[in-house]
Amino acid sequence: MKNLLNPMLIIILAALFRLLPHPPNMVPIAAMALFGGVYINKKFALLVPLVALFISDIFLGFHGTMPYVYTGFAVTGLIGIWLKNHKTVGFVAGAALFSSVVFYLLTNFGVWATGTMYTKDLPGLIACYVAAIPFFRNSLMGDMFYTALFFGGYEFGLGRVHELHKRYSVVVTRHKGP
Repeated sequence: MKNLLNPMLIIILAALFRLLPHPPNMVPIAAMALFGGVYINKKFALLVPLVALFISDIFLGFHGTMPYVYTGFAVTGLIGIWLKNHKTVGFVAGAALFSSVVFYLLTNFGVWATGTMYTKDLPGLIACYVAAIPFFRNSLMGDMFYTALFFGGYEFGLGRVHELHKRYSVVVTRHKGP
């Protein structure tokens, strides 16, 4: 069971979720980056989620706003690294919310800056952000759902593994012969 709780395996599975049908922007990628920041060794906390994202992008395709997308998820991973030492339900929820807002601001700035749909002035930028509100709603719902699922599921699983290990150790200790 402990192998199923490997944080890297959870991150790879999260990246694979992007390949399944889903409502627009309702994917576990931000939750994956937060989770990686908290549960993976600091050396790999940013690398593993970004590599998993890149691998899923190979199948989904690349686009001009990818630097903004990857920057958004790198920032989310950094928030996760901070969260490692502040892991409470409130901080995890706040980090998911803050990450969603940062991602929305960065990626839609990228759409405005690199695209041709909006004028390159303040009204164009505002129009871009307004047009993206339905996608933000989906991102926020997905980020909150998957963050709760990953963090809650992982912590619950760790507790169950610890409980089973404790129970097994007690049984072995009680039944040792002379």
